[in-house]
Amino acid sequence: MPLAAPYAYLVPLAAAMIAYALIAWMLGPHGVALPLDNPNERSLHVAPVPRTGGLALMAAALAAGAVLGASLATLGCALALAIVSFIDDRGGLPASVRFLAHGIAAAVWLAIALPGAPLWTLALLFLAIVWVTNLYNFMDGMDGLAGGMAAFGFGAYAAAFWLAGDTVNALFSASIAGAALAYLWFNFHPARIFMGDVGSIPLGFLAAVVGLEGWRDGAWPIWFPVAVFSPFIFDATVTLLRRAARGERVWEAHRTHYYQRLVQLGWGHRNTALAEYGLMVACAVVALAASRAPLAVQVAVCVGGAVVYVALALAVDGAWRRHLERARQ
Repeated sequence: MPLAAPYAYLVPLAAAMIAYALIAWMLGPHGVALPLDNPNERSLHVAPVPRTGGLALMAAALAAGAVLGASLATLGCALALAIVSFIDDRGGLPASVRFLAHGIAAAVWLAIALPGAPLWTLALLFLAIVWVTNLYNFMDGMDGLAGGMAAFGFGAYAAAFWLAGDTVNALFSASIAGAALAYLWFNFHPARIFMGDVGSIPLGFLAAVVGLEGWRDGAWPIWFPVAVFSPFIFDATVTLLRRAARGERVWEAHRTHYYQRLVQLGWGHRNTALAEYGLMVACAVVALAASRAPLAVQVAVCVGGAVVYVALALAVDGAWRRHLERARQ
């Protein structure tokens, strides 16, 4: 790695400290004027909250990646998405422009990172990267949720890379997790700042492409990143498909994600976040334990995980139906 080994191990701690210091400055009396996320009928918060806290998170994480010598394709595409998303946070961009940027970033990364892959594989991975990039943004709607997923998800990546002997990506992933933990200090309920698209979009992109890097380099099987980030992937994917089946405009804000329903059912931000953290930790631990197990065990874990998610979804759906019935009475 470009940085001497003894100092490289301090990079994740430095990333956390930089992210913390930047957010503290942004929120302080001498900080910049931040755009506000004003509540509406689809929001879970009730008072205006500053956004673009993800700017500090990404600045720290990407700087750490550059110091460590992480993939230039990964860092460059994530930086480009952060810039476009920051512009969107500040003034708003048409959805077509945002999606075009996401598609270009995915295509450029695939062309550089997987140049010899079959066309059908590239097409599937392109769709997967664009979807994960956006679902992270869809799921960033509750205090502490997206920051927690970044901390636990990239923490699991760091552990798996370390076990595979990939020190650079292990420390880069740990740096993202460390910066996310620093952000979480200000974002756990009651949140003092939100991530904004400048944080959620590049984080989703990184979750996808760093996961693919690990698969490409043999650090883990292809299902591993899906399992690690499954709390977000399952909720966002099922919610999107259900809304599409009802003929709703899936790109518009709403309050029908499973985590949003739990908040509205009376769990509140804090308890819902803690329950989600428990699920994230369980997914990370099980995925790490099974990633090097025999194939039959890996298949059993994936099938068992799907069954657990279906059971959890049915339980929340049932509680939501009873909630609506009581509200109509």
